[in-house]
Formats: sequence, structure tokens, C-alpha cells
Amino acid sequence: MAAYEEQEYNKPFSFRIWAKMLPFFKPYRLFFITTMGLNVFLAAVDVLTPLFQSYAIDHFITRGTLDGLQPFVAAYVLMIAAQTVSVYVSVHAATTIEMKVGRDLKWAQFRHLQTLSFSYYNTTPVGYIHARVMSDTLRIATMIAWGLVDMFWALIYVVSVFVIMFWLDAGLAWIILLIVPCIALLTVYFQNRILHWNRKVRRINSQITSAYNESITGVKTSKSMGIESDNDRAFFAQTSRMHQAASRSARLNAIYIPMILLFSSVASAVVLIRGGGMVREKVMQLGTLSVFISYAVIIFEPIQQLARLLSELISCQANIERVMDLLEQKPNVVDDEAVIAKYGDAFTAKKENWERIRGDIVFEDVSFRYPDGKEYVLEYFNLHVPAGMNVAIVGETGAGKSTLVNLLGRFFEPTKGRILIDGADYRERSQLWLHSQIGYVLQSPHLFSGTVRENIRYGRLDATDWEVEEAARQVSADVVAAKLEHGYESNVGESGGRLSVGEKQLISFARAILADPAIFVLDEATSSIDTQTEQLIQKAVNHLLKGHTSFVIAHRLSTIRQSDLILVVKDGKIVEQGNHHELLAQEGYYYELYFRQFEEESAMQVFAEKGGDRE
Repeated sequence: MAAYEEQEYNKPFSFRIWAKMLPFFKPYRLFFITTMGLNVFLAAVDVLTPLFQSYAIDHFITRGTLDGLQPFVAAYVLMIAAQTVSVYVSVHAATTIEMKVGRDLKWAQFRHLQTLSFSYYNTTPVGYIHARVMSDTLRIATMIAWGLVDMFWALIYVVSVFVIMFWLDAGLAWIILLIVPCIALLTVYFQNRILHWNRKVRRINSQITSAYNESITGVKTSKSMGIESDNDRAFFAQTSRMHQAASRSARLNAIYIPMILLFSSVASAVVLIRGGGMVREKVMQLGTLSVFISYAVIIFEPIQQLARLLSELISCQANIERVMDLLEQKPNVVDDEAVIAKYGDAFTAKKENWERIRGDIVFEDVSFRYPDGKEYVLEYFNLHVPAGMNVAIVGETGAGKSTLVNLLGRFFEPTKGRILIDGADYRERSQLWLHSQIGYVLQSPHLFSGTVRENIRYGRLDATDWEVEEAARQVSADVVAAKLEHGYESNVGESGGRLSVGEKQLISFARAILADPAIFVLDEATSSIDTQTEQLIQKAVNHLLKGHTSFVIAHRLSTIRQSDLILVVKDGKIVEQGNHHELLAQEGYYYELYFRQFEEESAMQVFAEKGGDRE
């Protein structure tokens, strides 16, 4: 996470980078044109308002007459009414741009994330992805919808005001214009520093969000290890850093804003002194002086706004770069055009062209190394798994047992060689075709928020209630439903939080069975289930795997003695293969693993029995 947070995007302003947003902006160009046009009108109204004031002073107050008041009031009311309608339409258009561009950006990123390979998720923190999809997207949409429009309004307003001031009196206009560079330099100086600290606040806030998320999701681990105080100190340190950065930003604002007000007051004072003398000498009308005073008080705010928005525009470029970095990520595993044309892609499957998998699998001279690795994990590996064979993969934790099933599932592809399914290179078929016909039961099963029934039905969305419940009965997942207050309609909680790991595995197993895949992959599927529960499902597993090609990554070696083939993995390489009896006869690494685990389980059983006797 830290590496991603520390990455800076400090490229100079580039239209090429902003041009990447055009596909997202183009569908809503009419809304943008509308709000831009209306802001020209609103800027004109803001500029003309002091002129109405001037006319009222010179024609009604100074002369002491109400002649022509009714047309004046009617024109003023009409202008205010038009301004009100314009503000409503402009705000509605800008809000539409913000909401729809934000929606489209989020949807594009989410859709693209579905196409990326597993390797991307192995190396990219979830917090980084979340920040791109949520925070960066929101800032881009806000800048496009409001920032650019406000900059346009401020620019039109400032230029129009100075044009009118020079038209009315060039001398007074020059007095105000000479103060503008001071305001501009002051604004640039402070805004750069305020922007620096605001960026730091955002980075620390991202780290705090990540830490908060980890603390909540890992609360059981924290409590079991007794590290609440350590978490508290670390969290306090992060929030303290954020407080310090936010305080620096606040102090800079506390200096900057009064200085701007000071310059604005100086400008107003100079205009009053010089203009007042001109009014007294009958060189200038009182109404004209009121226009200059109004402009002198107001003009510096849009100038500040321009400088601030320009800084934010440049800063927002970094958000665009981060979002586009995600959207431009390329998956390591892709289907070629011919395959997509025949079988479809992940979003438009052409299932009518899908062949049914029988499950005959051949690893042909397969060599493989991970994208970020230098050494081969497999070298010239050959293996034929006939349809219906049960293959077990065993080895110590971290030995690389998942490599074969990752290759089989095409989450990675062979660096050299090929993998054949039913006699055809699996790269000649689509990924979705393969994934839809492999049933996975993972070591850490994931359940979606929803009911037990809904989670099982993910295996096959058109399954009937009876089929869902039958799949659950075959693996004893009906016992899980029976324990809950509403049975199959009970909510499992976020990520299945209301259930134990073993109960989640049972539901995951029922989901895989419901899909009726040609190939089963069980990744440590019973490692977190107690012995009694394991016995309940073992018979069902043995029955259900008949007629299906299956790969079982085994944790308890006693569960795979009946496997047709056992692959023994050590240091990422397959060092032995054969059935249980053949491997024991070799008295090699498998022999050592098997009896070491047997002794450990026996010792634990004896210890448990002695503990029971004492009680």
C-alpha cells in the first residue's frame, strides 16, 4: 500500500492527458454547452447589476424624482427572474454532468477490473483500487462539472468588469488594475502551499481509511492477539499527522484571507478618496463612483477563484492519471479475436458455441514462471489426467501447491508449452467457457451479502429452490441453514460474517455442486472444518467426484489416500507423483510428510484424551 500512496503524479499540465476524458464527457456535451452559455449570461447579469445601481442613484436619488421608475423596476425584476431561471437550469445541467460522468467513470473502471488477470489483484492493494474508483472519480467529475464552469464564469466576469471600468474612467480603472498583480502573486504563492498541504491531508486520509478498514475487517485477529493498544497508537499517530497537515493548511488560509481582504479594502479606500474628489469637483457622477466601489470590493474574489481553480485543475490532472492508469492496465491472460468472435467475452457470452468439457487434461512440456519471478516454477512438466481422474496435490505450506490449479484455471498461462483440454489447447477457447465449467471450493471461501439460498444459487442462477436445497443436502449445508432463524432465507452477513469458516465452506461446496462442473478444484477445502463435519462431507465428496475430473489441494493427507494420482510439491516443484501406496513404497518426501502428519495428529489425539480424563 505504501508504495502506491507514495507514488506522485507531478507531470506539467497536459491537454493530452485531459483529452483522455473526452469519451466520458462527449455524451453530455449539450449539458456542458448549456451551462457554459448560461454562465456567460449570469456573468453579464453580475456585471450589469452595479450599473442598475448607478442608474438608480443618478436618475432617481440625485435628481429627487421617480419618473421612469416603473420601467426600471420592470427591467430589473425581469433580469432577476431570468437570473433565477438560469441559475436553476445551470445547476441542474452541472449536477447532471457530475453525476453521469462520475457514474460512467465508476462503471468503466468496475467493468475493466472484471477483465484483469489475477496477477493484478495479487500485487495491487484493495485500498488503492477503491481510492481510484471512488475518490479520484468524484474529484474528476466535480472538476469537470463545476470547476471548469466556474473558471469560465470568473474569466468572463473579470474581463467584462475591467472593460466597463476603463469605459467609465480609465484613471480609476488603472488604480484597481495595478493592485491585481499583487493579489495574483499572493494567491499563487499561498495556493501552491495550501495545495501542497491539502494533498498531504488527502494522502494521509487514504492511509487512515485503509488502516480503519483493516482494523474493522481484522478485528478478530486483533482481539485474539491482544494488539488493540498497538492499533490504537498507530491509528492515533496517523490521525495526528493528518491533524498537523490540516493545521498547516488552516494557518496558511488564516494568513491569506485577511491579506486579500486588506488589499480589497485598500483598493476601495483609494477609489473612495480619488473618486470622492472627482464627484465633489463634478468630474464624475455619484452613480459612477458607486459602480467603481462595487467592482473594487467584488473583483478580487473571482481573481482568487481563478487562481484557486487553476491550481485545482492542475492538481486534478493527477487524479485523471491515476484513473487512466487503472483503465489502461492490460490483463496478462487474454483471448484472441478469433476466440472472442466464436465464444464471446466475459460480458457477451455466445454459449450456443460452447463445447461441453469431458475433462481430459494434458500438460504438455509446460514450463512456467510468475510474471514477477525469475526462476521457473515448472519446467517441461508433462501430465495426462484422463476424464474422471482424481488428482491430489500435497506439500507443506507455501510449497506452491496452487500453481497447477492456477494454470489449469487459466488464471496464468504457461510460459512455454501448452495445456490441452479434451485434445484442444485451452487458449483456443474463451476464459469464460473454461471458468464456467470448473467448480471451485477455496480455502477462504467468499460469500456475498444476501441469503443462504442466494449464495448457493450463484452456482447456477436458473436453478429451482428444490435444486438449491438438494445441492445443500448432498454436502450437509442444509445443517447450516437449519441452524439459522429463517433457514435458507437467512442473511449470511457481509462476506458471510455470521457464519464460521467451515459453514461458509459447506455453502461454497454446495454452490460448486449446483453448477455441476466437469472439473472440480478443491483448494484446502476441508482444512478449516472440524473432524466431525469433515466426515459428513467426505462421503458426499467421494460420491460426487466420481465421473468428474478433480484436483484436490490436500491439507490432511489422510483424506486423499484413495486419489488416483498424488502430486508431491516441494519448493515450487513437483518432486514425486503416484498413488498413495506407490509413494509410500518409495519412502521419499511424501513418506516423510505422511508419517510426520500422522504422528502429529496422534499426539494431538492423545493430548485431547488425557485432557478429557483429567476433566
